[in-house]
Amino acid sequence: MTMRKIEDELFKLRDEKYRAFQSRLIPNISPDTVIGVRTPELRRYARQLVKQEEVQDFLDELPHRYYDENQLHALIISEIRDFDRCIAETFRFLPYVDNWATCDQMSPKIFKRHRKELLPYIRTWLSSDETYTIRFAVGMLMTHFLEEDFDGIYPEMVAAIRSDEYYVNMMIAWYFATALAKQYDAVLPYIENRRLAAWTHNKTIQKAMESYRISDEQKAYLRKEKI
Repeated sequence: MTMRKIEDELFKLRDEKYRAFQSRLIPNISPDTVIGVRTPELRRYARQLVKQEEVQDFLDELPHRYYDENQLHALIISEIRDFDRCIAETFRFLPYVDNWATCDQMSPKIFKRHRKELLPYIRTWLSSDETYTIRFAVGMLMTHFLEEDFDGIYPEMVAAIRSDEYYVNMMIAWYFATALAKQYDAVLPYIENRRLAAWTHNKTIQKAMESYRISDEQKAYLRKEKI
């Protein structure tokens, strides 16, 4: 009953134009699985559901049929306030994440308050063979470990990744472009010393060129470092 109720609600929130738009952004997902619910509506619904005991029935029902259900699942996990439960649900859900949007949608708020405890789990996720588990791990390093808790070991962890997967390499580039904006002096040697794969190296510089947080002088220097 919980699954049927949630599915019915998602279809009530359906936006056909958004469905067509979203389907183009995630080409590896069948359009038939996209309902077309906008993110603000999903986020509102997730905040409502996370307060209900029956939400566990939905979280237990894996795999989901629809892309939007996976999006909702990611947002519910992001709202869980108990760290141990959030970690457990994250581990359980990650194997079912099959696209970049759902991966990036999941960003648990509770992680910010438990960065020290989070780090061992990030190391575990980085060692995965699953594309979106690795992408999620790099995303968590980017979100939580580029400011006051920054340590030189973290970009080292990301630079060590070698993958043929586009969505892994794109996240690595996103990480290093963001790291250049926040920890320029510490991260620049990874560019100067060609520590990244060539495609990822150049994509990092491209994304850095698009950042307003990197100065014109820094951009001019980075431009010369393109392979």
